[in-house]
Amino acid sequence: MMGDKEIPKKQAANGSKNKKKKKRGGSKKRMTSEQTSAYNCVREWVFLDRPHSPTTDDFAIPWNQPKEKLVFELHSHSIHSDGFLSPSKLVERAHQNGVKVLSLTDHDTLSGIPEALEAASRFGIKIIPGVEISTMFTQGRDSASDEPVHILAYYSSCGPAKFDQVDKFLSSIRDGRFLRAENMILKLNKLKLPLKWEQVAKIAGKGVAPGRLHVARAMVEAGHVENLRQAFSRYLYDGGPAYATGSEPLSEDAVQFICETGGVAVLAHPWALKDPIAVVRRLKEFGLHGIEAYRSDGKLAAYSDLADSYGLLKLGGSDFHGRGGKQESEVGSVSLPMLAVHEFLKVARPIWGRAISEILENYIKYPSETNFQLIMSFGKPKVCKGISPASCPGDFMGQCLSLWLTNEETQNAEFEAIKLKLAAISTNQ
Repeated sequence: MMGDKEIPKKQAANGSKNKKKKKRGGSKKRMTSEQTSAYNCVREWVFLDRPHSPTTDDFAIPWNQPKEKLVFELHSHSIHSDGFLSPSKLVERAHQNGVKVLSLTDHDTLSGIPEALEAASRFGIKIIPGVEISTMFTQGRDSASDEPVHILAYYSSCGPAKFDQVDKFLSSIRDGRFLRAENMILKLNKLKLPLKWEQVAKIAGKGVAPGRLHVARAMVEAGHVENLRQAFSRYLYDGGPAYATGSEPLSEDAVQFICETGGVAVLAHPWALKDPIAVVRRLKEFGLHGIEAYRSDGKLAAYSDLADSYGLLKLGGSDFHGRGGKQESEVGSVSLPMLAVHEFLKVARPIWGRAISEILENYIKYPSETNFQLIMSFGKPKVCKGISPASCPGDFMGQCLSLWLTNEETQNAEFEAIKLKLAAISTNQ
């Protein structure tokens, strides 16, 4: 969310653990048997799209063998919201930094995912379709305690179930972002800091819902402030003199909606909240799966403990926007422990499996070209040998299942029935 909310200085909760820098080089610690098991399970999932369709045993690496680093980047932005790089350039940057799994989580839109997937196929990166949803958390009648809360949603290789509903939900929030930006400009003009809508719209780009970062950039260009940080600290911070809200849904409604559409819901940057405990307590009741507890500067002890208290996943990402400068964390710079990644996938994969089942059942019921192309916009794999998606879409998707899910996940009565139905569609066509 950096760029749409000012991130405070490093907190004491970051703890003494991170004060001592590790010496570079030297002998590496060996993985425990638990870590090795987690690594092998994660690695199998990461490389599902390898052409030879390996078995689980092919991926089992003994504990005493050197292991390829599996870097997960679960929070990043592109020009489809308030980032500075195109999805293609973001993927290329991630590849250069050794990222193996990237989630593009633009604000309130999934529009950058197809381009990211296309680029990822060239660089051998796995994409988790994601989105950072703008919401409002309220504690009853006391409007002074209301604050914006961002929820990360992670979806399956086929995208969200009920895509039309998700698209409508996000579109409504984006419409509110346009109104919000207009109100911020009006407030700045009243503060004798003249800005024009055209300036902000040009910076945001065609069709992109403007955020606070776009307004801040316009302020820098107009000479009203020296830099982005000053724009936020003086005018655009939550409740600031030029701050405005849009049409954000309630936080609990957004979490519930993510769960209903086959996503994993994670609270973004809890350290930026006034009362993270109250937010977590409420959202846990509505299905919240995890919170960010890792940043580029390490694990934040206070939020790790908070996650443990409510039985939540502990995740994190760089929140990369591509602005450059010392203040920004580089894409792929967060070191997520393999056990944390494994726990994430243990929760996420059954959810995603059910979503893929629902998506395919809907296609079987309505086997239109539009539905097929929608699935392929999220789930088109690099390799699906011997079958033309144009002539045999059902068979094509049946084969794609082995690239979206593991053998264990597809070897059950539900998916066997889906495969038969998909094959029947191809035969009929």
